[in-house]
Amino acid sequence: MAAGGGAGAGGGRHQAAAPGAAPGAALALLGAVPGAPSCPHGPALLFVKVSHGREEGRRFYACSACRDRKDCNFFQWEDEKVSEARLAAREECNRNHQPPFTHRQNVERYENFVLLPLSKRRFCQECQQLLLPAEWGKHSSHQILCDISTAQLRSPSQLLYPLENKKTNAQYLFANRSCQFLLDLIISLGFRRVLCVGTPRLHEMIQSKASQEEDFRVRSLLLDLDFRYSQFYTEDEFCHYNMFNHYFFGGEAVHETCRKFLHQDKDERVIMVTDPPFGGLVEALASSFKKLMAMWKETEKEGYENQEMPTFWIFPYFFESRILEFFPSFSMMDYQVDYDNHALYKHGKTGRRQSPVRIFTNLSPSMIVLPVEEGYRFCAICQRYVSSGNQHCEICNSCTSKDGRQWKHCSLCKKCVKPSWFHCNNCNCCALQNHTCEKTDAGCFVCGKEGHKRSTCPSLSRTRTSCQADKKQRQKTLKRVKIGIHKRLAMKHAIFSRRKIKNKKKKT
Repeated sequence: MAAGGGAGAGGGRHQAAAPGAAPGAALALLGAVPGAPSCPHGPALLFVKVSHGREEGRRFYACSACRDRKDCNFFQWEDEKVSEARLAAREECNRNHQPPFTHRQNVERYENFVLLPLSKRRFCQECQQLLLPAEWGKHSSHQILCDISTAQLRSPSQLLYPLENKKTNAQYLFANRSCQFLLDLIISLGFRRVLCVGTPRLHEMIQSKASQEEDFRVRSLLLDLDFRYSQFYTEDEFCHYNMFNHYFFGGEAVHETCRKFLHQDKDERVIMVTDPPFGGLVEALASSFKKLMAMWKETEKEGYENQEMPTFWIFPYFFESRILEFFPSFSMMDYQVDYDNHALYKHGKTGRRQSPVRIFTNLSPSMIVLPVEEGYRFCAICQRYVSSGNQHCEICNSCTSKDGRQWKHCSLCKKCVKPSWFHCNNCNCCALQNHTCEKTDAGCFVCGKEGHKRSTCPSLSRTRTSCQADKKQRQKTLKRVKIGIHKRLAMKHAIFSRRKIKNKKKKT
């Protein structure tokens, strides 16, 4: 489940609308609770409608992974009594969404597949499945890739179609530049085990090097919602996992596989690298990552009680405040992460076209060496590598740019802001030049009086009330007209029927 490109997607509120909720109502995540009902994506999460920081309305369960009800329409009120028939239908639905083969069966199929000669190695593009000769007939009308090489089997992310639902399981895969940089950085920092949470491209690079280079000592475990990867990796290399609710689909056995991997020996330090869909819920992701960190801490001996598992969280820079809210120890690096199959998130573009994706980490920034050949430089004052456009501000005493451009200091705001922003005296802050002011010295935009905004103007409220009253009156009138029309049509039909009966009697 590699990164998703929902650049403006909210990471703090769930977008699935609850029945009866007002349009645009804020829905707060209450989290995973024991005994929660399940959908095909595992245990559902608990939500509630909020207004002004207070709960309003009933709590409800919704799918943890899908923010769009079209992708998963699971919904249940927290206090709802579900009938036996509905529970049975739900269980049947969950069974129908299970993969055609178990992970163990997929491993056995792969072992048989690699023994086949090249001419008999086939992959169904429609079913996204490796085919054994006995299965060719069932897929005869499908699009088939033939002569699947060993190199292709080592790079399943290039063989499989990327899932590009931005809110659920968007797979915008690391470009080779970013993937190689991450691996080189991990090795240089002394890590020998990599927990790849939704980073299949990094995992396959590690696995490929391990199978080809005898002296390569790095190991990796992939946790991902995309079960298709179970066709290419053993149970010790892949776990079917939902990072939004910390759910291991294989049960305790798969959970134990992850726990064992996190147990680090003397010279095998562990690091977690995660690249979630950008439209995902930051609260849900943070909760799962904290649970993975707790698993790591449980496996360690003395000396790790007050430490966090080393982590690289790949996410857009505009989520910085949300991530720091849950992980105050994290800091954002300037390195621009780019993707092969995303039109916008590319390194090397200028201005607003640059990739906004960054690395958030709990490691010391001074340890993260960025490539000088790409324009990154070391700031001796900040003690970290920064992009070429990120100039040190003497007033803020920091390299303040977030997006790669040189930011400017505003003495009135007492901070650095984007170069395209200007200080607005009405708003008393910096914003785009053509923005709409929230505050005006002249008073309300509607009535001109001071003390309120146009959105809460009494005149506007009266106008709205009057319009609503007129609308209700029109609806009542229309309803009366419709009833009158129906009555007249019914009367005409009755008269016509009586005449028809009389005419038949006359003929007989």
